[in-house]
Amino acid sequence: MTVDEAVTACTHITRHHSSTFYLGSRLLRGDERRAVSVIYAVCRTGDDAVDETGDDQDGRARLSAWWESVERSYAGTPRLDAAIEVGLAWVLSRYDVPLAAFEELHLGLETDLSEPDFQTDEELMLYCRRVAGVVGWLVAPILGYRGGQTTLDQALALGQAMQLTNVLRDVGEDLRRGRCYLPAEARAKHGVDLDDLRRGVVTPGYVALLEALAGRAHALYREGWRGIPRLYGVAASAVAVAALNYEAILRKLRQNRYDNLTQRAHLRPVERLALIPPAVIGAAFGGQAAAGREAREQGA
Repeated sequence: MTVDEAVTACTHITRHHSSTFYLGSRLLRGDERRAVSVIYAVCRTGDDAVDETGDDQDGRARLSAWWESVERSYAGTPRLDAAIEVGLAWVLSRYDVPLAAFEELHLGLETDLSEPDFQTDEELMLYCRRVAGVVGWLVAPILGYRGGQTTLDQALALGQAMQLTNVLRDVGEDLRRGRCYLPAEARAKHGVDLDDLRRGVVTPGYVALLEALAGRAHALYREGWRGIPRLYGVAASAVAVAALNYEAILRKLRQNRYDNLTQRAHLRPVERLALIPPAVIGAAFGGQAAAGREAREQGA
């Protein structure tokens, strides 16, 4: 498999699995666009290894095989018939992508192999850091940035916000898979019963719980937006598009009256496209506030 063939395969994975990530990546150019698509595909393949498994033993074997593919790529000995390995080895030949970020992702994916049992909000946030926050560390060396560790910390916050958004959007789907990522302490505080959720009952306590976690997500978005203008060139706009799309999912969730048990909050293609101009403006002239104002004026 040639590098071009590998990158094309990785881009297909990105487009198929994440319209939000793919839309943002289209604003990038040349090798940056190609490399970011590869990174997403590698992460997604690891996620699929645990989500599309029949049992725990099979899942661990599939995740172990995925991790070995990452290690081979870092060792410079990728399997030449594996798109993510050829693609990742190509990325690593050009960009200093930290292995430590993939190691954290690996730990997060291991959590998904068994039914999550988060007791506290902080345990949920650690999970969000590991499965999504570190993606910011994976792509930052590709996009280029100024501001050192502060910018990396802000990228981490943005990734956490996006994953927390996923958690809030997917409660119903996760319950049908036998999973619940909502912390036990928060459920107890708001009087939320899992049997009610499985029956699709949206109680006032459940709404209050989701409002609290959505507030945590919005705070993380604010922190993440501070780092977006520190990305070089068009990369700032690309990340801003993804960020604004994910934030819009939270707004959709509220519009749906927090019924994420029987329906899924999602954006129509025209809504996604409408967010591109405000995202670009926000990236260039003032971050989240400017993007939000422009989005409201456009009715997005």
